[in-house]
Amino acid sequence: MVILNPYLNFQGNTEEAFNFYKSVFGGEFAFIQRFNESPAGAGMSPKEAKGLMHVSLPIGGNMLMGTDAVESMGQVVKPGNNIHLCLSPDSKAEADRLFKALSAGGTPVVPMADQSWGAYFGMATDKFGISWMINQDNNNNKG
Repeated sequence: MVILNPYLNFQGNTEEAFNFYKSVFGGEFAFIQRFNESPAGAGMSPKEAKGLMHVSLPIGGNMLMGTDAVESMGQVVKPGNNIHLCLSPDSKAEADRLFKALSAGGTPVVPMADQSWGAYFGMATDKFGISWMINQDNNNNKG
């Protein structure tokens, strides 16, 4: 079974946005990590390194997730790239199948690979311009 969760990109105000969403929907963050808490923060400016690399807020049986776009990495938020659909498959084989299928005729952005946060992850833009993340982990993909 594959789980589908929206993934939002913000230009430096993810924490503010997610605190707002938390006030609207209730609950607590399932996960929150800053860039400076991971290898991704190396070489970033202090301001960017304090940004959110990942945040997850459970809403019902789903997860609203988000990140700060990092300008030094050439990331700029604009309509069309401010949301990704994040698939959480049960296996690496299913993750690879989804990545290959979604990349066909589109653009592979981040190849499927094991990541520092313990997941097997990749990103692709499909032939219709929709951005996808595939995140397979051993924690039942709880964000």
